[in-house]
Parts: sequence; structure tokens; C-alpha cells
Amino acid sequence: MDHAPYRVAEELEQFLGDPDAPGTVFSYARSLELDESETFPADICRVLEDWRLQDHYVPAEHGGRLTDYETVMQVMRTVARRDLTVAIGHGKTYLGGVCVWVSGSPEQAARLAADIRAGVPVSLGLTERAHGSDLLADEVHGEPDGAGGWLVSGEKWLINNATRGSVLSALVRTDPAGGPRGFSVLLMDKRGLGPEHYRCLDKIRTHGIRGADISGIAYDRAPVPAAALVGTEGGGLETVLKALQLTRTMCAALSLGAADHALALALDFAERRELYGRRLVDLPQARQVLASAAADVLVGEALATVAIRSVHTLTGELGVAAAATKYLVPTGTEQVIAELTRLLGARAFLKGEHAGGMFQKVDRDHRIVGLFDGNTLVNLNSLVNQFRSLSRGWERGTGDTAGAATAFDLAAPLPALDPSRLSLVAKGGSGIVASLPASVAALRAEAGHDPALDGALEAAELLLAVTGRVHAEMAAHRSPVSDVPTAAFEVARRYSLCLAGAACLGLWAHNHRAAARGRTGALWRDGVWLWPALDRLLVRLGEQDGPRPEAYPALLARLRDTRAAGALHSLLPLRLHRPAPTDDRPAEGAPC
Repeated sequence: MDHAPYRVAEELEQFLGDPDAPGTVFSYARSLELDESETFPADICRVLEDWRLQDHYVPAEHGGRLTDYETVMQVMRTVARRDLTVAIGHGKTYLGGVCVWVSGSPEQAARLAADIRAGVPVSLGLTERAHGSDLLADEVHGEPDGAGGWLVSGEKWLINNATRGSVLSALVRTDPAGGPRGFSVLLMDKRGLGPEHYRCLDKIRTHGIRGADISGIAYDRAPVPAAALVGTEGGGLETVLKALQLTRTMCAALSLGAADHALALALDFAERRELYGRRLVDLPQARQVLASAAADVLVGEALATVAIRSVHTLTGELGVAAAATKYLVPTGTEQVIAELTRLLGARAFLKGEHAGGMFQKVDRDHRIVGLFDGNTLVNLNSLVNQFRSLSRGWERGTGDTAGAATAFDLAAPLPALDPSRLSLVAKGGSGIVASLPASVAALRAEAGHDPALDGALEAAELLLAVTGRVHAEMAAHRSPVSDVPTAAFEVARRYSLCLAGAACLGLWAHNHRAAARGRTGALWRDGVWLWPALDRLLVRLGEQDGPRPEAYPALLARLRDTRAAGALHSLLPLRLHRPAPTDDRPAEGAPC
């Protein structure tokens, strides 16, 4: 089953060339060199701009190529798979433009689109040194200039592309009293400011993404015209929170790319490393680690795919899927990297050993992804705030199940995003989770004539029961007026895992017949990916003491075959730009 977003991503992959070849600009060796010198990857970004990556940041109605967010996610996953520093450094322009796409005027959108398509870096200025994620405490403020505009003063800090960027979408306090209606989004354009009105703060040295421009900017009565206001005065916080639903979902691309790269590096190492007279990949413990990581990667891909399609089909419920995805995909990738680190041992940390030391760079770089656009606690808290509507929706059987079905069905065309449908609360519950009983029923019907699905069905039935209990726990929690109790965060964590399971089951139920006929068909037949994916979720839910070993051997075989063929370990086909390694492996069949 070929899928258009993967075809576009494969087009970029082939354009970028062989990452192992010395003459390739966007090569692993070049990325390691730039990381070592903490240098921004400007030459690599120019290659991406030759392909017109920046056009994918701009909605088609404003002259760009952004027609569906799923394609943008797969394209950015391709970049992140090679180097997270590049993906974060270049992709920040997408984040910088989102507030305008959500609330800006047609004139603003046209001007910003022209800048972005011309390669002008754009940034998003939310955080400040003293306040972190507490946006209501932000102090950068704008005084009325008497002509409808503002004089902006204060410092934005820990901002990606603050120095390189020309335009900053900044959250500014426009009412001295602050509060939910006291902030506005202003487009701050350096090109219209004199040096007396702003200064760029020094680059901040970071543990990972060393070459990225993580810095800040300080304003001193910077004149900003009325035309720079995005949306309404006082509507800045609402605009930002709605925009973050899009950016949090898109952040999954960074984690997916990192997980792809880490898994490939670990598998290559295990295929070649010998211990006790046997290759590491033939040892039972190593096999289980690799197979579990392979399942986790597919869980993240399934959740991210459904969530990003929900941008179009479940727009009013996106705050739920976005928060769960932004929490679960980065933390899942961190877990994958941690498990694979133990498999590689010392070589996971050494620079000059396996793959030039790329694994340790992937590890360092990815640690920051969980902090972008709201950290783990911020996203879990967003779910806690919706416990009442989510639990009621489950009890009443509401939630947009029709929109969820379109998100699940990869053959279904996606409607254009209508930003006006973005909502801070999913009032009817989650259509993704509400679809779970129907998805389990569909699997039950298939298992009736395919005994190979019995393991997946048993896991799905257990997940359905757990999901009911989690909603009962959610209903028991009252909305706190101050501090959120620790137990509520744990319930939100478990809810995220249930939503991921619902995404996996919905995706399988709607696509397994068509996908089984494609190049990744072996993954879809007999629940080869579905059973281990559900098994991994049940382990994380605490419903099992450990994995069911019998769920994994077929998935490990597919992982090895796919890598040997020079393709991506993925639910859908994507050919990598690299020569397929010589397949001198023994026949599969050793127990996992």
C-alpha cells in the first residue's frame, strides 16, 4: 500500500543523496563535524531550500505546498532521521508561522508566506528566562504608542532561531494586568527595527543540538505597528494554545526520525557484533530488545499518523490527540533509545566507534524534544483539565467517530484544515477512543477465520477493559482549583496509552486488507505489527509483568529483512537512499 505522504518523503530522501557517501552535503559525517564545532548547519539548510522544503510550511491557500499536515510530518521525519539539529533549526520556521495561519489576516498571511518561501527564517517567541512554560507570567510588554501600535520591551529567552531569524511571532503582554485576555501575538520584524531597539542574546550552549541557534532577543521600546497584531488584541493566549495543538502534533516527526535512526544503528551493530562465538542479534536477550524497540517505533508511528490526520478530521478534538501525542511519542522514543543504549554498551557513548559515534548524538539531540511546545507535565495537565468531558464522552458514547474513521482510513482524502474549528476543550470527548469498541469488534470478526490473530485479539480485549477502568478513574477526579494531585497525572499517562492503543487498532482495522497487498504487507498480515504493539502498550499500562515472547519473532524478522533491503522500518513503504547491506545472515527461526 503506497501512501502519498510517504512518496513525498521518499522523494526528499532520494534528493538528499546517500548519507554515508563522502560527497553528500547532508551526510552523517558532516552532521557530526558540525555538531563537534557547534556550528549551525547552514550548508545543509541550503540543500533543503533547493528542494523547496520551506514551501511545505506554508498553506496552499497562501501560495505554499501545505495541503495536508501528514505530508509535512513525513517530510520532517525524513530530515530528523538524518539529523535532529537540522530538522529543529530549519523546521522552526514552520512553528513561527503557525499563529498567523491560525488567526492572522489574509494580508499578514500573504506577507509572511512570501518571506518564508523566500527562505527568511521565522521564529516563535513564547518563553522567558524567569517563567519557562508559565506563559501567563510573561513580562515582555507593549505600551500603546498613541497610533494604534505598541512600544515593546523585555527579553525572550531560550528561543530557537532568535538570532538567525528575521521575524518573531512573539507573545506580548498588552494589558499591564495580564490574565488570560492580557496578551497578544505580535509579528516582530527585525528588518524594520533600528539597533537601538533590539539586541540578540548570546547563543546558549546545549548538551544536544549543539549547532542550533538557541539564543534570545531583548527589546527596548521597539516600535511595532498595529498591522503586526495577529488576531485580536488580548486574544494572544488563545491563539498560541490553538497553534500549539498543531505544533505539538508535528513534534512527533522529530521523535519518529530519531527513533528510526537509533533503531537502524542498533540493528546494524547487533548484526555485526560477536559475543561468545555468536552474533549479538542471535542472542535471545538482544533479540527481545530489538523486537520491543521495533514495536515501540510502530506504536509511535501509528499514533502520530492518526493524530496528524486528526488535524483535518477531528479539529475540535485535536487538543486531546495533540497532548497525548506530544507526551507519548517523545517519551516512547526516549525509552527506545535507553533500551538500545544498553544493547550497544560503551559504543553508545563513544565518538570514534560504531557509525562514527552517531548514536550518542541522536541520544543527546532527542532529549530536548520532550521540552518543546510544552513539557511532559504541561501536556499531561492539559489532559487532566479535560477529564470531565472525556469521561462523560466515553460514558455517553459521544466523540466524533466519523472523523476518527476518516483519520484511520489512509485511503480517505483529508478535508482542508479549518482553523476556526480548533477548540481548547474537546466537549464531546475523543472520537479516537470512542471508536475502540468498534475496532475491537472488527478484529474479533477477522480472528474468527484467522487464528493467527488470536494473540492480538486477546491483547485488544484487555485494552478495551483497561480503557473502561481508566475512564472511571478520570470521572472520579474533580478539577483541582490549584495543584494537580500526582495521581491525576498517572491517570492521564494511562489515558494516553489507551488512546495510542485505539489509534493502533483503528489504523489496522481500516487498512489491513489494502496494506497487506503492498510492499510492507508482511507487517500487516496476521497482526504481525499489531500484536506486539498492543503488548508493549499493555506492559506500559502495568497490565502485564513483561512482554509475551511469542508476539515478537515475526516482527523482528520483518525488521531485519527491511533493513537488509535498504528500506525504512515503517508501517508503509519508504525506500532509503543507501545501498542495501550484504545479507549474510543465517536463516530466521531462532527464538526471540
